[in-house]
Amino acid sequence: QVQLVESGGGLVQAGGSVRLSCAASGRTFSSYAMAWFRQAPGKEREFVAAISQSGGNTFYADSVKGRFTVSRDNAKNTVYLEMNSLKPEDTAVYYCAAGIGLRPFGLQVSTDFGSWGQGTQVTVSS
Repeated sequence: QVQLVESGGGLVQAGGSVRLSCAASGRTFSSYAMAWFRQAPGKEREFVAAISQSGGNTFYADSVKGRFTVSRDNAKNTVYLEMNSLKPEDTAVYYCAAGIGLRPFGLQVSTDFGSWGQGTQVTVSS
């Protein structure tokens, strides 16, 4: 399995931007599909964005489409989540996850991903 460490969270005003990073250990990062999930207090973990091993395919939840961008740099073993036009409802702990593949239709399922980071808090104030 791969070890994942997220960073970049914090407090931001509504309308602002934040970029999250997820650094992976090991030399097999490029063999993993990567995803971002989030969990708000009292809510279930939900899918946010995903990217294929090569970076050629990306998927987004409808709630973040057009505002968030997922990308990866396989040379740096890192996946990113650029979040723009943030809303208070984006407040959550954000987790990155690694899996062996992605479902062909947008919504990804958390049980498909075997490695998870510890999460990073993003708080959007109104």
